[in-house]
Amino acid sequence: MKLSLVQEMRAIDKKAAEQYGIPELLLMENAGHRAAESMQQLLQGVEGKTICILAGSGNNGGDALAAARHLHNQGAKVKVFLTGEQDHFTESTQRMYQVVERMELEVHPLDSDRDWDRLHFALKLTDGIVDGILGTGFQGELRKKTLRLVEEVNAVRKPVLAIDMPSGVEADSGRVSTVAVQADRTLSLGLPKIGQLLSPGADLAGDLVVDDIGIPRELLQGDDIRQAMLDDAMAASLLPIREKAAHKGTCGRILIVAGSRGMTGAAALAATAALRAGAGLVTLAVPASVQEVLAVKLTEVMTRPVPETRDGIMGGETALSCLLSLAESADAVLIGPGLGRAVETMELVRIFAARVNKPLIMDADAIYAFRSQPDDLSKLPQVPVLTPHLGEMAGLLGVSVPELRESLLPIVREAAAEYQCVLVVKSECTMIVYPDGDAFFTTKGNPGMATAGCGDVLAGTIAGLMKQTESGLAPLLGVYLHGLAGDLAYEQQGEALIASDVRDMLPEARKQVRNKQ
Repeated sequence: MKLSLVQEMRAIDKKAAEQYGIPELLLMENAGHRAAESMQQLLQGVEGKTICILAGSGNNGGDALAAARHLHNQGAKVKVFLTGEQDHFTESTQRMYQVVERMELEVHPLDSDRDWDRLHFALKLTDGIVDGILGTGFQGELRKKTLRLVEEVNAVRKPVLAIDMPSGVEADSGRVSTVAVQADRTLSLGLPKIGQLLSPGADLAGDLVVDDIGIPRELLQGDDIRQAMLDDAMAASLLPIREKAAHKGTCGRILIVAGSRGMTGAAALAATAALRAGAGLVTLAVPASVQEVLAVKLTEVMTRPVPETRDGIMGGETALSCLLSLAESADAVLIGPGLGRAVETMELVRIFAARVNKPLIMDADAIYAFRSQPDDLSKLPQVPVLTPHLGEMAGLLGVSVPELRESLLPIVREAAAEYQCVLVVKSECTMIVYPDGDAFFTTKGNPGMATAGCGDVLAGTIAGLMKQTESGLAPLLGVYLHGLAGDLAYEQQGEALIASDVRDMLPEARKQVRNKQ
C-alpha cells in the first residue's frame, strides 16, 4: 500500500473529480459513512449512545457532519459542535451542514462562554467523540480556540475517532507543536499518511484504519507516489523459493567486520543473525586479541583474526590487506557492529569501503567513520547500505535529532540522493530510502525492541539476505523480517525482550513470510 503526502492526496482528490467525474461531495459522503462505521466498531454499537461530533470549517468538518447524519440514522444521540466559523465553511462542508440542519440535529456553535460550558458537560457525559476539527491540512501552531478544544477532548478520556488525522498532528511528519487529540482510532482516507507512522503522531493516532472512500485504485497506486508500506504482501514477494540443489555457497558467503575489546557481543549478534536469516556461510573478522573469545562463543561462524595496532583495536595497512583478502570470496560485506572508534579503526573503515567492490552494509561505528566527511560516501565503488538510528543519522548530517525529526523523510531523501546510498533509518517506524527517492516504511516492530543489540541483529539480517534476494531488495526484506521477529519475541517476552530473542525468532519470521507466498 502506498503512503501519501498531503499535496499528493490533494492531487488525487482533484484527479478523481477531473478525470473520473467523482465529485468532492460524494467522497465526503463516503468518508462520513466510513467514519460512522468505524465509530460503530469502536463503541461496539451506537444505538442509544451519545456521540459528540466536533466539526471544523474545512472538508474534515464536512466529513464529520456526514458522519453525524449516519450515526443519527443508526440510533445514536448526536450532538454537533461547530469548531470553526460557519462563514469559512468550504462549499461541500456547507452542503453537509445544510442537510444536518434540515434533519434538525442538535448543533451548537462555540462562540460564548455558555457554548463552551455546554461542550464541557456534553464531553463529560458522551459515549464517544468524532474529531473532525482540522484533518490533514494543519501545520504550525494551534490557534487559542482550537488548543482549548483539544485540551477539553483529552481531559475527558472518552473513546475518540479521528477522521484522517488527530487534530494537531502534522500529516507529513507526525510533528505536534503543543498538543494534539489523543485518538483511540484514526480513519485514514484514501491512503495512510506518514504522520500516522512517525512519533509523536503515531502515538496519538491509536488504531489505524485505512479506507479508499471510493477513489479509483489506479490513482491510489500511481507511480508518482514514492512512498509505500512494507507490508506482508511485499515481503512475501521478496523471498525467493530456495532450490533443492542449493548449498552454502549459493545461499551467501558473508564477511562481517566487527567487534573490539568489550564489544564482542555486537559482533556475535550480527554474525548469528546473518545465519538465522538464511546465509550459507558467515566469516567474522575481528581484532586478533578477541578472536579466541568469539571462536569459543560461535560454533557455526568462522572467525578470522585481524592484525591490531593496539590491544583489541583494528587498524593499519596489514589489517587492510587482511580484510581485502577475506572480502574477495565474499558475496557481501557488513562492517561496523562494535568495531570501536579509535582513530586508526576509523581510517581503516574509510579506506576499506573505498577499495572493496562488493555489496556493502555499514552499521554503527562504520557510519561514525564518515561523520566528518559524509561526501566520501558518494565516491564509493558500490551503493552502500547504511543502517543508522536517529542519533547516528543526525550526527552524519551535522544536525540535532529534533531538527532531523522536524522533516525526517525530506532530509533522509536528500541525503540518500546526495551520498548515493541506501539509508535504513531506525526509529519507531524504520524507513528505507533509496537514492532515487523511493521510500518504504515498515509495518512491523514494537517498543520492546528498544534494547541494546537490536541494531546489530538488523544489520546482520540484511547482510545475510544479500545473496538470497536481489542485493538492492535485501534492506526491505531484512527490515521486515527483523520487525516481525521482534513482534514474535514481544509476544513471549514483552518489554523485557533482549536482542538475542529477536535473533532467535528470525527462523519463525522467515517461515511465516514463506507461508504467505
